[in-house]
Amino acid sequence: MHVTVVGGGIVGVACAYYLSQEDIDVTLYEKSRLGAGSTGYGGGIRTQYSTPANVILSIESKRVWDDFEDEFGVDIRHRPTGYLFLAREEDTAEKLRADVEMQNELGVSNEFLSPEEATAYCPELHAEQFVGASYSPDDEFVDPHLALQGYADAARGAGTDVREGVEVTAVYQDEGGTVTGVETTEGRQVTDFVVNAAGAWAGDVAELAGINIPVKPTLRRLLLVEPAESSPETLPLTMDLDGGAVFYPEDSEVMVISGHTETLVEADPDAYQSNVDLPWTTDVLEGVTELAGYFGPDTEVRDSITGLYALTPDQNPIIEESIPGFINAVGFSGHGFMHAPATGQIVSELVVDGTASLADVSEFSSSRFERGATTDEQNFI
Repeated sequence: MHVTVVGGGIVGVACAYYLSQEDIDVTLYEKSRLGAGSTGYGGGIRTQYSTPANVILSIESKRVWDDFEDEFGVDIRHRPTGYLFLAREEDTAEKLRADVEMQNELGVSNEFLSPEEATAYCPELHAEQFVGASYSPDDEFVDPHLALQGYADAARGAGTDVREGVEVTAVYQDEGGTVTGVETTEGRQVTDFVVNAAGAWAGDVAELAGINIPVKPTLRRLLLVEPAESSPETLPLTMDLDGGAVFYPEDSEVMVISGHTETLVEADPDAYQSNVDLPWTTDVLEGVTELAGYFGPDTEVRDSITGLYALTPDQNPIIEESIPGFINAVGFSGHGFMHAPATGQIVSELVVDGTASLADVSEFSSSRFERGATTDEQNFI
């Protein structure tokens, strides 16, 4: 059996690795270079989701992230700082409380806090503005570049043929609609399965097989700042769920900050503006200043980062065999890095067994959009 993986980000290389473990011939095509898309902008791993399906993806992925050095021989520099989510509105607080109960039932030791209790983890928090919080001590950051390299090296070692600088330009099907091969800028490849793990380009790759999926490439912008007040590196990622402001320490001197997720705009993944404008920068700085005492007039902007989310209407991925021989593992809406280990294993199960056993992925079928059976992921960063 031969499988073609399209996309050389963390999801693609994880899929290639687990498929290669099944003694399958795998070719991974990346039109640029490995990690050239959104993988390098992340590194966060969390279990604080509002839908059970996403929590389960996190749990199964975290088993791999926790033992990554032992399995892959790569230290991915774990930083277990935790994540702290904050609610200004009573409705938001009740949702957080219900989320924590659900997460606890699934075996995750997260907790619901009062605003005053939250200051134990974020001492400069302006607690008087909030009515509730949730906290996970096990949420963390790792180095995404090291993780990608670990998976890529392991995939190559298991037999994956990794071809960088090669684009897939067509998907061939027989009269019954089953995938039979792909055309690339290097020529034709006969294959039994195509795995679409193309991130922000996923919609374009799906269209090659005549599949329409609601995945939009959208801009996600971050600022790197030196805060007015110093903060410990152990400070958790802290997010105002109602206001949109979010920050976390990059190191002992620099904080990463951002603002309202509703300002995400669709972009051409091959030609988007990477600069941030002054009004957006001012808005973000005002948001984090209102959130905690680390920021203020003396906060210094050092740099900005602009990347792409592959966004679906409900902020949940599409993981399915959409037509015979074509598997979509796309639309992670900023959560692809943390869920890559589970996704890679699930894709391997779909190829080998025809069904997923690691987790129930029925909620991630693209048919949910047509049926109106979507459940929005509320804890979206």
